[in-house]
Amino acid sequence: CVSVCPKNVFVVAVLPVEQRRELSLRGRLKGFAHGWKQAFTPNEAACEGCAKCVEACPESAIRLARR
Repeated sequence: CVSVCPKNVFVVAVLPVEQRRELSLRGRLKGFAHGWKQAFTPNEAACEGCAKCVEACPESAIRLARR
């Protein structure tokens, strides 16, 4: 998602330990498998809904929603 986003909405970082506890078992397994790296959206307001990130996400973890 990071490389395809024209508005730099995403950044990849390591999920903090305290937030890992909130994940389901499946989420913890996936997190562990990926070294706890995941995409965050610090620039969410810049999103224009082009959906390039949805197509590029290898985990099918991104969904666009109207606000």
